[in-house]
Amino acid sequence: MIATLGPEGTYSHRAALKVDEDVRFYSGVPEIADAVVDGDVEAGVVPMENSIEGSVNATLDVLGDYEVYITGEVHVDVRHALLAQDDEFSVVASHPQALAQCRGFLRERYPDAEVKSVSSTAAGVELAREDSDVAAIAHVSLAGDGVQVIAEDVQDEGGNTTRFVRLETEPRDGGSKTSIVVYPGKDRPGLLYDILGVFKERDINLTRLESRPSKHALGDYVFHIDFEGGDSGDVVSELERQVEWVEYLGSYDRLD
Repeated sequence: MIATLGPEGTYSHRAALKVDEDVRFYSGVPEIADAVVDGDVEAGVVPMENSIEGSVNATLDVLGDYEVYITGEVHVDVRHALLAQDDEFSVVASHPQALAQCRGFLRERYPDAEVKSVSSTAAGVELAREDSDVAAIAHVSLAGDGVQVIAEDVQDEGGNTTRFVRLETEPRDGGSKTSIVVYPGKDRPGLLYDILGVFKERDINLTRLESRPSKHALGDYVFHIDFEGGDSGDVVSELERQVEWVEYLGSYDRLD
């Protein structure tokens, strides 16, 4: 059983089906993490980052707050369509990330339309089915049952891809990529340089580096770091000599 964001038809659902056919839907990323930790499901599949809009903060926060590990990732190509009962509508509803990915299209084609954020792309389609004044941005496969495709490929940029990660309560051995969270603690000149030097000295390529508020104080941050390779023991040990703490999030492979 895999937990993911619902309802049926979301991009999260499409990602989860690449992992397991037995899927249970939840309303938010923390709810998915709760289900994983409580043992209600074997794993969760949640969005990690999008090639246009960047990281999903709710997932970054869950990785820092819950005892869960990344055990795999899948990539889903995002092709948005505008769906509605007809071309007469005044509201466009979808998930905030989808709306942001289509911001230019909406500004150019529907500048007077009200933009409404909902919990998922599929939830936007349900609103469009119920109300002829509402259009939705979602995958073209959700057309039908009262809504039709008004326009296809309405995302502002090509190559729109979302990376999803599988979360479990135990890490898996090996993997081609490793994720960690680093909390420097006390700031000092050259701190980030020293952290990056640990990877440079070992000829390890970073695939992602991002800061996120630590929630302790303004200007205090943790660093989410992804790097190539699954042998992280030496890296973590050396980093722990230079910072307050390092949290290992797992080594994993791409599943699709």
